[in-house]
Amino acid sequence: MPTPTSAKNSDELEELIRTIAALREHCPWMGGLTHESLVEYLVEEAYEVVDSIEAGAVDDELRGELGDVLLQVVLHARLAEERGSFVFADVVRGINAKMVRRNQHVFKPDGSLQDSFPASVEEIIVKWDAAKRAEKPERKDPFEGIPPHLPALAAAQKSLDRAARAGLDVSGLDMSGFDGAARLVHPQSAPAAVGLSAFPASEEALGEFLFAVVAGAREQGLDAERALRSAVRSFQNNQAQPS
Repeated sequence: MPTPTSAKNSDELEELIRTIAALREHCPWMGGLTHESLVEYLVEEAYEVVDSIEAGAVDDELRGELGDVLLQVVLHARLAEERGSFVFADVVRGINAKMVRRNQHVFKPDGSLQDSFPASVEEIIVKWDAAKRAEKPERKDPFEGIPPHLPALAAAQKSLDRAARAGLDVSGLDMSGFDGAARLVHPQSAPAAVGLSAFPASEEALGEFLFAVVAGAREQGLDAERALRSAVRSFQNNQAQPS
């Protein structure tokens, strides 16, 4: 049975959907949007949420950034509705069914709660992976579904995670061939700064080096993408300081 809070959420979401429909009809700029033209905004808004979270944003700012992401979802659903494909309610229904289906450690097939719940994250991962495999038993490639436009460091880390969860051996990917790593100061002094006998001299060698860095980060439970973003922000802040 809907709670007062869920009913209020539903009313306000319906109001947003009506607002977007009116803008699509009466605003020439909004009416000219397409799925393709919206892509850059979707990516930008998602990264602004990431920036807000990592900067320790106050709730008001985070709420605003999440609203911008929601706007993108509502817009894409409206475009689909206009061409008679699907509506926003179908998006909501689909993701809810997916969450119930994939989280069998919490939900029964009818959406009601299980009588007991797993005690460990490891057990949850096993059940989640089993549910995903049951959805697409024909999928044999563990890397299928990783977005090709994912940033390279994130793609490397996700690929390693997928490989490990598929039972593939990723233990051989380490930094042993690179004499350890420290901080890059300047390209000319990079080998000495990083503790390397020689900095990778080709893009192929550099790619192998970076992949090994991500593998090492994953083994330590670190997020290479977030770490690099943090280092970039620190570099930018340091460069902005008056000398």
